Amino acid sequence: MKEQNYTFIVQFPAKRIDLLLVDYFEEVGGVFSRSSIQDLIKSGNVLVNAKAVKPSKSLSGGENIEIKIPETAPVNIKPQNIPIRVVYEDDYIIVINKTPDMVVHPAPGNYDGTLVNAVFYHCKGKLSTIGGETRSGVVHRLDKETSGLIVMAKDNAAHLDLARQFADKSAKRHYTAVIWGVPDKKEDRWETFFGRHPVDRKKFTSKLTSGKKAITNYYVIKDNGEESILNVILETGRTHQIRVHMYDHGYAIIGDPVYGKRKQKAVHIKRQALHARSLTILHPIFKQRMTFFSPLESDIKQLIRELDLC
Repeated sequence: MKEQNYTFIVQFPAKRIDLLLVDYFEEVGGVFSRSSIQDLIKSGNVLVNAKAVKPSKSLSGGENIEIKIPETAPVNIKPQNIPIRVVYEDDYIIVINKTPDMVVHPAPGNYDGTLVNAVFYHCKGKLSTIGGETRSGVVHRLDKETSGLIVMAKDNAAHLDLARQFADKSAKRHYTAVIWGVPDKKEDRWETFFGRHPVDRKKFTSKLTSGKKAITNYYVIKDNGEESILNVILETGRTHQIRVHMYDHGYAIIGDPVYGKRKQKAVHIKRQALHARSLTILHPIFKQRMTFFSPLESDIKQLIRELDLC
């Protein structure tokens, strides 16, 4: 891939350039790893107001950041002929309706059989290389058992532009969640700190007094007095964000094996009842506003019938 340039204006002050870039890109699928960000800065490929800087450079807000992405070699991903549900595809992006049993990208314990392996096969190897071999094409993520819409990039220019949209919150993501309990407010906006649980490091928590911010909006679509269907809208995309926010606010997504242990009655769903139902982006090349929709999976529909939430 040829060298690409990525620019943005710093909105928030009082942060080192390396920490700002890690935080900026973390919630959009890890476009750049911590080590790659350090390498980009040290090699002079990150400019602050047109000047090369050190990783420790402090920002005051309003600076113009330019990131030069050097030419990268093709990735070496194992292509696998795994069925995927393509919602939209062109030469630059592919939108997929992910099934609730597929890991998005290779990681320890799941080196193949992932969505990346399947899309690499489907696209005949045409995926962006920015995320490296394990995250090629991955702009944002969904948990393994969360179903619904995800967009992936076929080239670096499209990837960078989509990453910008998720980072500046111009891309919109709506989820349907079925939860235990009925929120006191029919709609609300939760803004909290967010990070690893201090005791169980495999979990995340929003009950912190410092750290990164996480923002979740919701409104109640329907309730039966004991359970509810919510429309959830993300402003940030932290790992497990919706699941953690629901749990920490006294609810839980039904079927969630990690954050959903407040079980009140027997249900047949075998995974968290969470579905990415709509996605709105500006096409990174054509600059057209595009909105995609995905119907609920059959197991969530069955759950809604079981709970008389139809």
